[in-house]
Amino acid sequence: MNRQLAFDLPARAALRREDFFPSPANALALATLETSEAWPQRRMLLIGPAGSGKTHLAHIWAAGAGAALMEGAALASADIDRRSQTAVVLEDAEAVAGDPRAEAALFHLHNRLAERRLPLLLTASLPVRDWGLQLPDLISRLQAVAVTRIEPPDDALLTAVLVKLFADRQLAVPPALIGWLTLRMDRSLAAARDLVAQLDAEALARGGPVTRALAAEILGANPGSLDSD
Repeated sequence: MNRQLAFDLPARAALRREDFFPSPANALALATLETSEAWPQRRMLLIGPAGSGKTHLAHIWAAGAGAALMEGAALASADIDRRSQTAVVLEDAEAVAGDPRAEAALFHLHNRLAERRLPLLLTASLPVRDWGLQLPDLISRLQAVAVTRIEPPDDALLTAVLVKLFADRQLAVPPALIGWLTLRMDRSLAAARDLVAQLDAEALARGGPVTRALAAEILGANPGSLDSD
């Protein structure tokens, strides 16, 4: 693909199991989701910071469980009885907090799935106690849900995520640049996502490749030797 002639199309993330990179940071969460038959009361809350891989894990689990994917921000207007005919993934579940209709919808979704003995996976960036929920019955139910977490990324995970993010955008970069970025960028997966998006947009605007000099300009770092770019 000729990047100089490309339209600025949104990247398509690969969210299959084979595209997921296991590491010490996410191994426990991955193992927990792969043994969902052992979840207490068929409920699980997956907690992790923005960009940590929650959506990827949720899609892997949904594919295996035949689950419907829902967003917390859209729950207030959802047909709960229809959507609770299968297992459910509710992403960004904390978005229901403060909206009486959304909180009531999650309460009913939880109960409908329990009645039908179907599993529910919630994803969030914070524990339930920090969501700001107002409905007491919902609070008591969600506080009883088991929790698994994605920890901050180690070097191996950060490297793998950068490689995947560049691949999702069909950008070929030198391996040495990946290591260079890993040492200098903010150490979060959200930062990795934002950095790759900036590099892609700037390279496209300039009609050239992603180089260490470009990365250094964006990061405000010393590019060092540019021989490998």
